[in-house]
Amino acid sequence: MKKSIMMLSAALMLGGVAHAQKVAFEEYNLDNGLHVILHNDPSAPVVITSVMYHVGSKDERPDRTGFAHFFEHLLFEGTQNIKRGEWMKIVTANGGVNNANTSDDRTYYYEVFPSNSLELGLWMESERLMHPIINKVGVDTQNEVVKEEKRMRYDNQPYGNILAEVKKNMFKNHPYRWTTIGSMKDLDAATLEEFQAFNKKFYTPNNAVLVVAGDFEKTKTKEWIQKYFGPIPRGEEVKKQTFTEEPITQTIKATYEDPNIQIPMIVASYRTPSMKTRDARVLDLISSYLSDGKSSKLYKKIVDDKKMALQIGAVGFSQEDYGTYILYGLPMAPNTTADILKEIDEEIVKIQTDLISEKDYEKLQNKFDNNYVNANASVEGIAENLASYYLLYGDVNLINTEIDIYHSITREEIREVARKYLNPNQRLILDYIPTPKSQN
Repeated sequence: MKKSIMMLSAALMLGGVAHAQKVAFEEYNLDNGLHVILHNDPSAPVVITSVMYHVGSKDERPDRTGFAHFFEHLLFEGTQNIKRGEWMKIVTANGGVNNANTSDDRTYYYEVFPSNSLELGLWMESERLMHPIINKVGVDTQNEVVKEEKRMRYDNQPYGNILAEVKKNMFKNHPYRWTTIGSMKDLDAATLEEFQAFNKKFYTPNNAVLVVAGDFEKTKTKEWIQKYFGPIPRGEEVKKQTFTEEPITQTIKATYEDPNIQIPMIVASYRTPSMKTRDARVLDLISSYLSDGKSSKLYKKIVDDKKMALQIGAVGFSQEDYGTYILYGLPMAPNTTADILKEIDEEIVKIQTDLISEKDYEKLQNKFDNNYVNANASVEGIAENLASYYLLYGDVNLINTEIDIYHSITREEIREVARKYLNPNQRLILDYIPTPKSQN
């Protein structure tokens, strides 16, 4: 009885949290085109200032890859009013933290400060936008930083080039075919003028969204935003190119040798539609059902029950133009990668043939409810979500309503979407194997 009461209490609390998670916000534009989103949350004396730019690796030239990620580093170098090497010192001296990250579709910078340092955060982000110093010293310094990052995260990391190989084989026309970190050869070949031109083109107020979230006084904040961001000149309109990929109708087969591994890996990758589509959200449910966690169908069957694999998993990349769903497995001897793939395919066929059980469907919905709550559990998470929903989806209020889309997806839709996208002739099969010398 006590256990039942505790479970009921937990369910009610979750429902209450989910209801309370509705995010209030205000949005408006400055005359120079900068979109501003404000989210007031006085529950803790902190405030986030963040700017997301609509530029990622897909906006690069094929012979100049890695620029967007490079700028994630370069724009911490300094400005006309912040000396080189002083950015981090200013932030930490005022009790703050900051960071940035880049994807194929966008670049995101943010600071978290005590509430009384909001004006400082706004000034610093406006400086990054208005007065960046892009010179040879900064470019050469960050070039070495990025090279070391590539060595550590990709070249010398076991299985570190899986994503690069998947992208290269899955996309023929779209810039998604190269990695976000890009090519060191391209960065070495680039001139200072090319870096400066990239900055001028993409790091403009009309190609960005500013989010202020946390504990702040709205009237004063709007005055500061106008003071620091209002004078920044509008940039030329960024015309995004459209790249179309032909549907995959025949299995793509590829092999890659990795000197850093001992055990071969099987990789099966499917191209999926834009994250803005309903089908992409149905595929989110499918990928969670198949491969999210140790209770997922694939892990329980192949790793726990049959002991055929050391590891099984998946990575879903939901992106602005296309997505990819990547399944992978490490076989346990005497099983082979072919054996693992056969087991994976059996589970996919089951989804395509039969409706998933009501119990599994309810479990999925509960999991996505939890994900929704967790995504908006911190003011930092809310700030990034507000920026993403505006810049990439064109609808800020999806922060409150996207969960309703997931709730509306039926078991029948799950079956139909699996039939539509997850077929053997629509995928890449990558044999990711050790080089001969690493087997000795």
